[in-house]
Amino acid sequence: MIGNLISWATPIVVLLLILGASIKILPEYQRGVVFFLGRFQGVKGPGLLFILPGIQQIVRVDLRLITLDVPSQDVISRDNVTVRVNAVLYFRVVDPERAIIRVEDFNSATSQLSQTTLRSVLGKHDLDEMLSERDKLNVDIQEIIDAQTEEWGIKVANVEIKHVDLDESMIRAIARQAEAERERRAKVIHAEGELQASTKLVEAAKVMSAEPGAMQLRYLQTLSDMSNTNSSTIVFPLPIDVLKTFMEKKPQA
Repeated sequence: MIGNLISWATPIVVLLLILGASIKILPEYQRGVVFFLGRFQGVKGPGLLFILPGIQQIVRVDLRLITLDVPSQDVISRDNVTVRVNAVLYFRVVDPERAIIRVEDFNSATSQLSQTTLRSVLGKHDLDEMLSERDKLNVDIQEIIDAQTEEWGIKVANVEIKHVDLDESMIRAIARQAEAERERRAKVIHAEGELQASTKLVEAAKVMSAEPGAMQLRYLQTLSDMSNTNSSTIVFPLPIDVLKTFMEKKPQA
């Protein structure tokens, strides 16, 4: 009796094991690349899938956005400054078939490509450009990586340079350069102010020379200012007309 039960139960257990191994459930963000006896059969999912064990194989591919941290790279800028730069890369798989068949490990391949591209692009720019034009450099790096990973079914969404690290001597040199630039700007602003002031003085002199009354008012204002100060100087006002008479008087031969 027990032997008969075992003989009946064994095929059922084997069938249940085969059925359990053949059922695959893929979430919405995954796809399954299916191979039939080693040959590509198709991309399936999401949802419930039935795979024949030993005959069909399935490779799961995540379609969500992947964040890849690019390790710090030693970069020599165009003006021969050595810096350490790291970045972060955002990409996702848009073609699971190519991501599995055309590259062995698309994560590793994308990481290596990002490192070499980062060094290559930044090496063509000066240090000032690395520090002030990060947005432009991010776009350049993203476009280059995206063009090369398209063959792998990868779409690079964004690249962000996180840090540009300098040694202490270079930091001090940049600080001295910034201080010199501030002093230069201050001198330029002071010179421009002197130029504007001299221009206005010339215009004022022309107005006073054309209008004698204006010169008289200025003369009286100066006397008023001198009288308000605590000074022991005694000022005797002298009409400008008198001075003008003496100045216009010609010497006798």
